[in-house]
Amino acid sequence: MDPVGLPDTVSRELPPQDTGRIFLIDKPAGPTSFAMVRGLRRVLGLKKVGHAGTLDPFASGLLILCAGRSATRLIPRFMDGDKEYLATLCLGVETTTLDPEGSVTNRCEVGRRDAAEIERVLARFRGGMLQTPPAFSALKHMGKPLYHYARRGITIVKEPREVKISVLERTDGDQDIVGDECLLRLRVVCSKGTYIRSLAADIGSSLGCGAYLKELRRTRSGCFSLDGSLSGDVLRSGNDCQQVLNAAMSIEEACNLLQ
Repeated sequence: MDPVGLPDTVSRELPPQDTGRIFLIDKPAGPTSFAMVRGLRRVLGLKKVGHAGTLDPFASGLLILCAGRSATRLIPRFMDGDKEYLATLCLGVETTTLDPEGSVTNRCEVGRRDAAEIERVLARFRGGMLQTPPAFSALKHMGKPLYHYARRGITIVKEPREVKISVLERTDGDQDIVGDECLLRLRVVCSKGTYIRSLAADIGSSLGCGAYLKELRRTRSGCFSLDGSLSGDVLRSGNDCQQVLNAAMSIEEACNLLQ
């Protein structure tokens, strides 16, 4: 049995005349992005499958998968463009990884945070800014991701990078927040390379109570969105190859969207 729960069977390949296909997958929270890649490999019977930007296991939403050599060559182009997310911050709690996968390092009483105060804090993060990549990230250092070192207690500090937050707005109304471990729900549109976990932690710090990123859903990446996407559960079951093939986007269709 494959780690994603697929039976040990091989489904049909893409037709020989098809040199590549792009799949817009709605990844559920839980499995890794690479589990989705393995699932598509199994369903299609192809080895050449790659992704255009991963999502953490706890995150859900748009995952662009490319099947076939001519499609994987386009991955750098597919990764360009702004990203859009729906983010849920848990105020009053901080974790080692800045998300729910880490251990709690601090708890703080939130008290009352009025809507005007929250808006003033959010306004500070709109526009261009320098952001330091988090210790638990896939960014490479000497050929290995930073989380490889962080899990061993070694902290590698990378130089801050310029990112841009073009939209940062509440989706839970403009009411005050009262109580402990309150949730703050946001819509974020940002440049590629922006770490929403770091943004969540920085917002919590500016509010004076700390925060971690409890939930994250990617709704758009560049010109691609969740519209017409295929549920990642289909890849996990691996029972309907035709449904997967019907969801494929041709290279020509994808390139037309890029224009």
